[in-house]
Amino acid sequence: MISRPKYPCDLHCHTNRSDGNDTPEELIELASKVDLKAVAITDHDVCPPLTLQDNNQTLDIKAFSRSRGLMLVLGYEFSCDSHVDDVHIIGYELDWESPLIKEAVEEAKKSKADAYRKLCGALTRNGMPISYEDEILIYKDNEGNQRARSAYDVQRKHIFELMARKGYALSWSRAKLMVRGDPKLNIGRKKISPLRAIEIIKKCGGLAVLAHPYLIDEKVNSRVIGEVSRDKYIDTLIDAGLDGIESCYTYSKTTYKGDKPNDEIKKEVEDKYKGKVKFFTGGSDYHNDGKKGVDDPRYLGEAGISFKEFEIIFKNRSK
Repeated sequence: MISRPKYPCDLHCHTNRSDGNDTPEELIELASKVDLKAVAITDHDVCPPLTLQDNNQTLDIKAFSRSRGLMLVLGYEFSCDSHVDDVHIIGYELDWESPLIKEAVEEAKKSKADAYRKLCGALTRNGMPISYEDEILIYKDNEGNQRARSAYDVQRKHIFELMARKGYALSWSRAKLMVRGDPKLNIGRKKISPLRAIEIIKKCGGLAVLAHPYLIDEKVNSRVIGEVSRDKYIDTLIDAGLDGIESCYTYSKTTYKGDKPNDEIKKEVEDKYKGKVKFFTGGSDYHNDGKKGVDDPRYLGEAGISFKEFEIIFKNRSK
């Protein structure tokens, strides 16, 4: 069953280029099928695809999307700050050929490959055996076929999903919280400074947006910004040139620690930062987790913005 979108424009979606389960083509086709007007590909720490194959032809991905009646925004979700969880800066519509972006991708690949191998080792040592080589690099797809991925393609969520399938946690989100809360398991990796991510985005002509602000703890100890409140942390990002904040988000289906409903958070964020940032965005953080048996997966357009808001933000950028 396909869920109909609550919002016509979803600006936070993932494909199988990072930890999503749809190909970019499948994401576009589904977004068109459910009558979204605009969608963004915002995979973690990897540049978006600029082309795709259709009937043995190489097509510009935005032209392909337009042929389906859909506006497409291309983005990059920077995983930031080695010492604070869930600081993600989305860069929209960058110069994807810039050496600055290519360097950031390579640095992220190397740090992830090392940290995720170590995480599997830590889990194994603590009674939750996971073989990095035989269960993460070699894995079974949704149809049970054996597949292989490179160390550079591994995402932490792949490990969390496997933990859930093996019964170590009730769900990938519970697995994430388990790892996050245990110093023996919480293997850090070197992440880009959020200030540097914003700088790169701006130098590459893009828009910098803070994703899911309330996934950041209320008090943090960042070696980049210091021991500060979440509000002060976000103010520092704004001072660094942040363009927007994702106010509409699917907190109820994530590792959010608070008890405020999604609509209350949206209003609170917009009241607090109105006039401090240029605009507010929204997105579901769609991964098509339903393909992996998640009981209540996020769906396209579950969070987002209106088409009027989209046009204001992305005029002349998403053609």
